[in-house]
Amino acid sequence: MKGIKIGLIQQHNNADKADNISRLTKSIVDLAHKGAQLIVMQELHNSLYFCQTENVDCFELAENIPGPSTELFGKIAKENNVVIVTSLFEKRAAGLYHNTAVVIEKDGSIAGKYRKMHIPDDPAYYEKFYFTPGDLGFHPIQTSVGCLGVLVCWDQWYPEAARLMALQGAEILIYPTAIGFESSDTSEEKQRQRNAWQTVQRGHAISNGLPVVAVNRVGYEPDPSEITGGIQFWGTSFVVGPQGEILIQASETKEELLTIDIDLSHSENVRRWWPFLRDRRIDQYGDITKRYIE
Repeated sequence: MKGIKIGLIQQHNNADKADNISRLTKSIVDLAHKGAQLIVMQELHNSLYFCQTENVDCFELAENIPGPSTELFGKIAKENNVVIVTSLFEKRAAGLYHNTAVVIEKDGSIAGKYRKMHIPDDPAYYEKFYFTPGDLGFHPIQTSVGCLGVLVCWDQWYPEAARLMALQGAEILIYPTAIGFESSDTSEEKQRQRNAWQTVQRGHAISNGLPVVAVNRVGYEPDPSEITGGIQFWGTSFVVGPQGEILIQASETKEELLTIDIDLSHSENVRRWWPFLRDRRIDQYGDITKRYIE
């Protein structure tokens, strides 16, 4: 058995960045004391989800990598002997920014980073205004606790991203997330969207024979422009096993810290029972790289 204890931080953020980071720090320490070896935080965890509007002042939230956050979380990782998956607003150069996940190793060093590849542009999710699409490709990050296939939020909807991580040896798929309900949708539509979000990721777990970890933010964040009714983030952070079975799930409305023990070696058995990678017709998939087949 190759076991790992994973900790999830589902947090409600506010406009006080220092307070958000302080609470994250406390949560990391708490999870480490409970035995967590790998701790995952939500997308853009230091601040409010600023992409509800297009505002150039929000670029002031961005930082270099390495930078203040990697230094801070690196120190925390080293002090608590844990691997941490962070999600940061990266300033790469003047006018060039990314939505970047950085994995911090137990010794405080940067194990690797992933720049979000799929960038949405929808009402209340104006990410194309802020983020340049990632250019690091889909490559898992090797750490002391395993090979991590780290992706970010909107990447959740794309089976190609999960597959490419799996084909390069990822042992877990990890998705820091910021997604919620639009206020004008009916209650039925809201639940359909949340269920679809969870279902597609369970599908990634099944089709690749890997556990999936999704950590979402929770709580209400108003729209500064007042054009929309803001976002009610739906929480529901969860972990599923390699057959899509839900192992643990957080509240839809409350902050929560979760821990779960995962047997990474179980994926080997599942892939023997369901050898999807063996039976792939790679000789017939050339058209997948086309935008649309006429």
